Amino acid sequence: MTTTGRPNIVLIHWHDVGTHLGAYGHSDVPSPAVDRLAAEGLRFDRAFCTTPLCSPARGSLFTGRYPHTNGLMGLVNQGWEYRPGERTAPSLLSELGYRSALIGQQHESRDPSRLGFDEVHPWPAGGARCGPVSATAVQWLDAAPAEPFFLTVGFFETHRPYPAEEYPPVDPASVIVPPYLPDNHHTREDLAGFLGSIRVADAATGRVLDAIDRAGLADSTLVLFTTDHGIAYPRAKGTLYDPGIRVAFLARPPRSWNVAPAVPDGLLSHVDVLPTLLEVAGGEVPPFVHGQSFAALLRGEPGPRRTEIFAEKNFHDEYDPIRGIRTDRYAYIRNLDPGTPPRLSGDIERSPVRAGLGAEHLRPRPAEELYDLGDDPWELRNLADDRSYTQVKAGLAARLEEWMTETDDPALAGPVAGAGATRAHHEDPGTR
Repeated sequence: MTTTGRPNIVLIHWHDVGTHLGAYGHSDVPSPAVDRLAAEGLRFDRAFCTTPLCSPARGSLFTGRYPHTNGLMGLVNQGWEYRPGERTAPSLLSELGYRSALIGQQHESRDPSRLGFDEVHPWPAGGARCGPVSATAVQWLDAAPAEPFFLTVGFFETHRPYPAEEYPPVDPASVIVPPYLPDNHHTREDLAGFLGSIRVADAATGRVLDAIDRAGLADSTLVLFTTDHGIAYPRAKGTLYDPGIRVAFLARPPRSWNVAPAVPDGLLSHVDVLPTLLEVAGGEVPPFVHGQSFAALLRGEPGPRRTEIFAEKNFHDEYDPIRGIRTDRYAYIRNLDPGTPPRLSGDIERSPVRAGLGAEHLRPRPAEELYDLGDDPWELRNLADDRSYTQVKAGLAARLEEWMTETDDPALAGPVAGAGATRAHHEDPGTR
């Protein structure tokens, strides 16, 4: 098979991990299977989701469009769904002759049959646990169809809570606490449980990867691995800081393509995944897709370099409107409801780390935040009022507003209505 052939595609996705993996420099994290995948393929070090929340993050991954355009602006369990007529990766790939199958976790619809897959392997109520999910995926791969296929495998593990009987925790003393979290016994015990869940999910991921190899599919299969958004901790999940929107993204091209392992330069957004899949499948990218293909990088060739990504937050447990732009050097965040404290999601509020957090996070948010990532990678010093950064802030603010206008962001007109409200000013993408 050459690099012009149409590969099978396997996409494995996890909850709430961001880049908290050994492959991304976290030496305390037990993730050997994912680390091996990174060593065998391409590791994108600056990949980002479009929003730090489960359903809308996956919505962008599977449509190549931002949450405020595809309609999935909040959680499915809060009543949010894609707008009528949204086109998804499985439906578009099916039209190109791919057999598409969903196994395990999805977070885009209360009815997975709406998502455009040829096959939906139903899951009992509750989380799609990685033991039975990986077993089903292995069985499916052992009898993979003759035609090219698109298989997604999603695990619930790594989402809170982290019960010790299911995910034996690591030793809290061995945990390395990120600089944006307080280092105390509450945080360490919480992270120890989190790392235990990663160990379980990683083992299941390894079983799927082994099945691909054992079935003789590695030469013809593009394997992708990603996380939906950052870890479920303060200043991460639910925020537009890097720990909230930076994600793991790994790609192992078909071995017949003879692409050497590498760490590609430049930024990447989850909206770029769908156009990439369409290009490697031999299709055309519809004009309503917002992302840009990085298929050339998967073939080991030079490709366009993204220099900015955009992110947003709309609804989680409540309305919390935020918009942001992130470049190679700077992060600019606009809080559309300034003067309010940062809103922790319910799972973080109920977590052990919350008990040791104190009141620092309750300080009201400013309207604007600006961070120089070269000097302050953890975004702890807001430079929005620093006069020496006036020009930088103005340029980023103007570009952010330009993006909001280009994508017909309803937040430009004020507070956005909740789930089920009509947003008639958006076109049906299938009619463009």
